[in-house]
Order: sequence, then C-alpha cells, then structure tokens
Amino acid sequence: MYYSVDIYKQGIKANTLKTQMFSTLPPQIRQYLIITGNYWAFTLTDGALRMLVVLHFHQLGFSPLNIALLFLFYEIFGVITNLVGGWLGARIGLNKTMNIGLGLQVIALLALTVPTAMLTVPWVMAAQALSGIAKDLNKMSAKSGIKALLPAGAASAKTQRPAGEAAYESRLYHWVALLTGSKNALKGVGFFLGGVLLATLGFAGAMWAMAGVLLLVWIASLLSLKSDLGKAKNKPKFGEIFSSSRAVNILSAARLFLFGARDVWFVVALPVFMATTLGWADWAVGTFFACWVIGYGMVQSIAPYFTGKKSGKVPDGRAAMRWAIPLAILTAGIALGVILGNGLAVILIGGLLLFGVLFAINSSLHSYLIVSYAKEDGASLDVGFYYMANAMGRLIGTVLSGWVYQSAGLAACLWISAAFIALAALISLGLPRHVTV
Repeated sequence: MYYSVDIYKQGIKANTLKTQMFSTLPPQIRQYLIITGNYWAFTLTDGALRMLVVLHFHQLGFSPLNIALLFLFYEIFGVITNLVGGWLGARIGLNKTMNIGLGLQVIALLALTVPTAMLTVPWVMAAQALSGIAKDLNKMSAKSGIKALLPAGAASAKTQRPAGEAAYESRLYHWVALLTGSKNALKGVGFFLGGVLLATLGFAGAMWAMAGVLLLVWIASLLSLKSDLGKAKNKPKFGEIFSSSRAVNILSAARLFLFGARDVWFVVALPVFMATTLGWADWAVGTFFACWVIGYGMVQSIAPYFTGKKSGKVPDGRAAMRWAIPLAILTAGIALGVILGNGLAVILIGGLLLFGVLFAINSSLHSYLIVSYAKEDGASLDVGFYYMANAMGRLIGTVLSGWVYQSAGLAACLWISAAFIALAALISLGLPRHVTV
C-alpha cells in the first residue's frame, strides 16, 4: 500500500520536473518542439492512412490505376493548398494554419469510418481531398515556422558576413534536416502502423483509433501555439502567392521533377508489384516500406554531414545538381536490372536501399535551400509556392504510377523516374551559386 503510494508520488514529481524543464526552455525552442510534436503526430496518421488505403482497396479488388485515382484529389488539393496556404499563413499566422490542418485530418479520418459498402471511389476521393489539404497546411506551417523561430542571435549573425552568414545557414540547415528527417522516419512508422492496424482493428477501426489520438493532439495544439507565429508584418495581397524570386522558381521546378520521379514508381507500382509479382503478404509490404522510410528519414536528419558540414561549407545550388546525377544513374540501373530479371528481389531491395540514401540527401538539401531562399518576412509565401510544386510533382507521379504500371510494368515507371531526376539535375544548373566559409 505505502509502496504503491510512494511510486505514485515519485511519478508526479517526475512529471512535474519534466514540465518545469520544458517551461525553462527558450520560447523559440518550446514552440519548435510543439510544432515538431504536431508534425510528428500528423505524419503518423498520414503514413498509416496511405498504406491502409493502398492495401485495403487492393484487397477489395481495385486495379492499380483505380487505387492511384483514390489519391488524385489528395494531390490536387495539395497543390491548391500550398499555393493558397502560404498566403494564408502569412496573413493569419502559422499556428492557425497548422491547427486547421490537424482538425481537417480528424474529419477526413472519421469520414472513412463508414461501412465498406459506402466506401465508393467518389467518397474516398473526397476524404482524401480533405487529408491532402490537411497534410500540406501542416507541412507548410512546420517548415515555415523554422524560419520564424530560428533564434534571434543566429538571425542577427546573418548580417555579419561571411562567418556570421555561414553560421546562420549551417544552423538553419541543421534544424530543417532534423525536422524533415524525423518526419519521414515517423512516416515509415506510420506505414508499419497502417499494416498492423489493418490486420488487428480492420479499416474502420483503424480510422477511429487514429482520429481519437489526433483529436487530443489538436486540442493540445490549440492551447499551446503562439497566436502570431509566422504572421507577416505587412499583410500580403492574394496576388503575391506566386513567387517573384528566380531562385525559388527554379528550385520549385527541380522539386516538381524530383518528387514526381519518386512517386512514379513508389506510390502504387512498387507495393502492388511486391504483393502480386513477388508474392509478399500485406504485412510484409507494409513492414518493408516502414523500414525503408524510417531509414530514409534517418539519412535526411544527418544529410548536412554528407553535403559539406564536415568541411565547414554550406551547400548551394551546385550541390542540388551534383547529388541528383548519381540518383538518376542509379534509377536507370534499377530499371535495367528489372528488365533483365535475374535476382529480381535482390535488385529491387538493394536498389531501393541505395535509392533511399541518395534521395534522402537530395530531399533534405532541397528542403534547406527553400527555407534559405525564402524571404524573412512572410516566409510561408515562398515555402508554400515551393511545396505547391512538390505537390504537383507528387500528383503527376501518382497518376503515372498507376497508369504506366498497369499498361507497361514497373521497368517503364523506373525509366520515367530516371528521366525526371535527370531533368531536375538540369534545371538545378540555374540555381544561385555562392561560397560561404
């Protein structure tokens, strides 16, 4: 009895200590941690939902193209959301856009709890549209929030060239890499979670469980995020949603092809190929994708060490081009291996591991460059425009993934992927080149 009470008191003291430690952190760090926590929670449900939809509707007999079409509105509304969301975040604050995203995801999950007979293509597409809006509001808010929250000391050092600028950019890259990498690692956990939830709770049960957890996160976020986070001093006009920065426009075009290249074989073609041609069980497909994305996220987190941090340099536009070239060559090699067909499973798994490392570095590098190129006041405008291009690339890649795989097979998807990455490298030649030491 007394022993139990003592343990209970110790638990209260430990929780109180954690609360006190959190409250003593600098305000920027506290807000960064809250944003990161929101982003993590959302990412878990987003990754799980994607795997649940692919596997569940494959079980129901949907063709690869029809499965791809289920994500059509998800990607289309992601394009629109990023374009408008950056402007909205600059006007009303990133805390509001992030909380709107969390709330919409709860509604999207609840919409998919209906009986199986009601899960028609239009209904699922509509729910996915809400989820697409939610995802990109959440991501845009998190990425833009870093620019707003980077400690004032680091920001002021930016004016002290060249060492001050290099220190600022290095710190910025570090923060962006951590957020992006941790998000994608958790998305991998979400893939695994989706497979487990489908096997244990069923499709509707999984939706109820995720909606309940995310609802609690949403309430906590409403109470804790600053009301003026990321709000521009001069409220931008709607016409300013299109970026006027040449660097942002070029980087956005490169991003479109880079992420189109990933999704053209990754979203629908690869999981369906594994389930049908390789004969993998649903849980095995989910587990593999989970491990791949977790590893991908871990590489993203440490990408600065591969791209110049050891030598004290901050990467510029040249790095985006140089890292894209080996990725294009690798993807073409995987396509050739699939055509030859010898040791197919080994070629795919080995190729995917290498692809994950190189793509993670490319993605993390791009994520840093857009935050660096974005203007200080109202950064969400440039970040939103950039992620609009990212969503457009995912949209093109997703549709092609189902259509090309159904008509020409996995190798054709891979050849298109290699061509897209080569285009991203070519476009990146136009990015600014600077030397920071």
